[in-house]
Amino acid sequence: MSGASPLYNTFARIPLTFERGEGVWLITDKGERYLDFAAGVAVNSLGHAHPHLVAALKDQADKLWHVSNLYQVAGQEKLAERLTAATFADKVFFSNSGAEALETAIKTARRYHYAKGHPEKIDIITFEGAFHGRTLATIAAGGQAKYMEGFGPKAPGFVQIPAGDLDLLKETISDTTAALMIEPIQGEGGVRTVDKAFLHAMRALCEEHGLLLIFDEVQTGVGRTGTLFAYEQTGVAPDIMAIAKGIGGGFPMAACLATEEAASGMVPGVHGTTFGGNPLAMAVGNAVLDVVLEDGFLEHVKEVGLVFKQGLAELKDRYPGVIGEIRGEGLMLGIKANLPAGELAAAMREEKLLSVPAGDNVIRLLPPLTVTVEEAREGLARLGRAAEKLSAA
Repeated sequence: MSGASPLYNTFARIPLTFERGEGVWLITDKGERYLDFAAGVAVNSLGHAHPHLVAALKDQADKLWHVSNLYQVAGQEKLAERLTAATFADKVFFSNSGAEALETAIKTARRYHYAKGHPEKIDIITFEGAFHGRTLATIAAGGQAKYMEGFGPKAPGFVQIPAGDLDLLKETISDTTAALMIEPIQGEGGVRTVDKAFLHAMRALCEEHGLLLIFDEVQTGVGRTGTLFAYEQTGVAPDIMAIAKGIGGGFPMAACLATEEAASGMVPGVHGTTFGGNPLAMAVGNAVLDVVLEDGFLEHVKEVGLVFKQGLAELKDRYPGVIGEIRGEGLMLGIKANLPAGELAAAMREEKLLSVPAGDNVIRLLPPLTVTVEEAREGLARLGRAAEKLSAA
């Protein structure tokens, strides 16, 4: 066997191997400690080795791992009841990843119109800079050429326009339009917040034309922005919402939430999953909600988010050649760099601080929601040292 890795060569991996984690810290196989403000790309919502999550998984692992959706799964009923009680939704479908949750959302929207006698209504209008996943349908929905190149014809039924262009949106809606789909804050696209007035206009257009409004809260959901879901800050409720990442706290799980009306076309046999909603995932998802729904938890996210915002504003003033615009809400923060973002990320790693790249030359800070004010200040100090070195170079 050659020295080349047997893995697909689809990731430009950073040469770090982490052996274990403790809260907001990751420890390498060499014993080096890194402050983790990447959180597995907004996944480790409660940090690493959270005792309540560990206990829930271990307890369930001793009982039952998998039975399939041929039978009732008690944890699904419980988690779905909690998610619907806390949101606009009446119905939940569990799956394994954000892309699967978006696929369910797309199918739910199309099936709704089909069941109403309008099979021609399949088009979903999405917005430039979006990222909805890596399946053939979701790369078509995202519309970014770099993700579609070499994978054959674009899956039909998706139309992209710039976010915020209301006149163009009105012109784009046609007799074949089924739904509008958007991230309240674009994550991969550069932590860009969508204007609330535009979201209200989208909601009004959906009502006027009998369309469904889909929110992609795969990254923004489960407390990341300071409310359980980002849509709560907009005054606009969707008909369908895809969630993943934070709800599993590190265990692969996702869900599509919908109103009773929007989900009315999803009858037995039209959609399914083998692994989705298995007992292990449900035990962890319920454990995550135990913590996130505790009194004061979301207030803590807002408070620490404010510490970050203030600290980042000070660093921006001090190092204008490095740090440009500060974006985001709660603990979903973006730094638009004034030099190549990769250079800033590398300099941060030199200071043992982990971050996540994004589009529009942005570095994302996505710390666990359990991060303390002291840990936030430690991260800001490390970012400051990285910016100082880059400024001096």
